[in-house]
Amino acid sequence: MKSDAPALEARHVSHSYGPRKALEDVSFAVSRGSFCVLLGLNGAGKSTLFSLVTRLFALRQGALIVMGCDLQREPRKALAQLGVVFQSRTLDLDLSVAQNFFYHAALHGIGKAQADARTEKLLSAVQLADRAGEKVRNLSGGQMRRVEIARALLHRPRLLVLDEPTAGLDIGARADILKLVRGLIASEGMSVLWATHLTDEVFETDDVIVLHKGILRATGSATELLRQTGAADIREAFVTLIGEKEALA
Repeated sequence: MKSDAPALEARHVSHSYGPRKALEDVSFAVSRGSFCVLLGLNGAGKSTLFSLVTRLFALRQGALIVMGCDLQREPRKALAQLGVVFQSRTLDLDLSVAQNFFYHAALHGIGKAQADARTEKLLSAVQLADRAGEKVRNLSGGQMRRVEIARALLHRPRLLVLDEPTAGLDIGARADILKLVRGLIASEGMSVLWATHLTDEVFETDDVIVLHKGILRATGSATELLRQTGAADIREAFVTLIGEKEALA
């Protein structure tokens, strides 16, 4: 791994579903230690990009580099640096919280003693240590998301990627999840790529990648995008960049 490499770099990435292009020549870099928002409406190509980064889909055009490791040439090294929270729930509802962690640990070759210690620490960090023995189906949506985030950190990745992690949550739970993930940058030295269609989840201190209909429309800090568009806020800047005012009506 190159110590000076971005946390994630996309180089001329394209992807098609038959004749339909989902991504077209997308290039960007996520800086280490940053909270980077991948902002786009539904259908922008965010989930396609995540599927390529996590190797659910085969990358046919372009390159993806995670912490200096080329995903095509060194997939195991690259994926070891990656923690993932998908838009769809991936927990086993009939297992306990702790059992979900132990299954994840086994997949990553983590021994029981280390898994026990790490699980306890991470569940404490997301304020769910008292629910370790409880079946996942008894948790609220927000609690399930916190468990998924904690589980994604079990193997100590350096980059956490989250695809619409607040989907279906109420305002309070959304705020809790955002606060939790932003805190990881300071406490764990993480880099974060957060995909959303919600402009109110973007802070002015964030880096932003604007994706629309598979095309990269802008990349830079939130303040740079405000200055570039002359907008009063991120919502207005986003509407200006994608050129579809009715989309956010």
